[in-house]
Amino acid sequence: MSWDYFVYFAIVSLIFWIIGAVAAWKNTQAWKVYVPTIVGLLVFFAFILSMWISLERPPMRTMGETRLWYSFFLPVAGLITYSRRKYKWILTFSVIMAFVFICVNIFKPEIHNKTLMPALQSPWFVPHVIVYMFAYAMLGAAAVTAIYLLFLKKKAVQAKEMELCDQLVYTGFAFLTLGMLFGALWAKEAWGHYWSWDPKETWAAATWLAYLIYIHFRLHKPMKYHVALVIMLLSFLALQMCWYGINWLPTAANSIHTYF
Repeated sequence: MSWDYFVYFAIVSLIFWIIGAVAAWKNTQAWKVYVPTIVGLLVFFAFILSMWISLERPPMRTMGETRLWYSFFLPVAGLITYSRRKYKWILTFSVIMAFVFICVNIFKPEIHNKTLMPALQSPWFVPHVIVYMFAYAMLGAAAVTAIYLLFLKKKAVQAKEMELCDQLVYTGFAFLTLGMLFGALWAKEAWGHYWSWDPKETWAAATWLAYLIYIHFRLHKPMKYHVALVIMLLSFLALQMCWYGINWLPTAANSIHTYF
């Protein structure tokens, strides 16, 4: 499968996701929301799988390839959130965000050759990236919900809906922790040590601690909704720095996480 076919798979997926999002706004039967959204996910995953076969390696090496997974997991996170709270807007927003990442990939694909450097030929590489991308999608949904509650809803509504933010963060944090463990095992196999305070690892630790602070704050200050939401958004900014922001740091040139 050539990358040139991505636009066709993306368009078909987006059409199904939009149908599901519109159905959610219309409060129609649940299957009219779930079926097209899931079909869109299957179409999109079919392209990821075909690229995996074509490249003869998992499409996870470059930023463009990881954006494929994020574009896939965003509607997954939106669908999970919708199933929990029936927010009309969450599927629409997740589709819009997926569309943005798809557009970036169309105009700047960053897809390279089939070769994987030795460090990426570890069995821990695939679960590490997939788990992290799912964690990012769940924490992204939590951030979107936080913005919605912080700027569009009154405190009474914040108190009622903070449980959803907590559930999304708990899930995302669990997968974030699992991803770090997989990464440590991968690092031990590839470079001989579990942790080296590489810029990527440092920001990963900072992100993990930021969300841990949110969790502890919620446990000890459960009525401070506004502050908790601000902490969550700051944590999400740290996550963005961890994911791609470090590429613009001067120290990134010497990072062991620079693969191309």
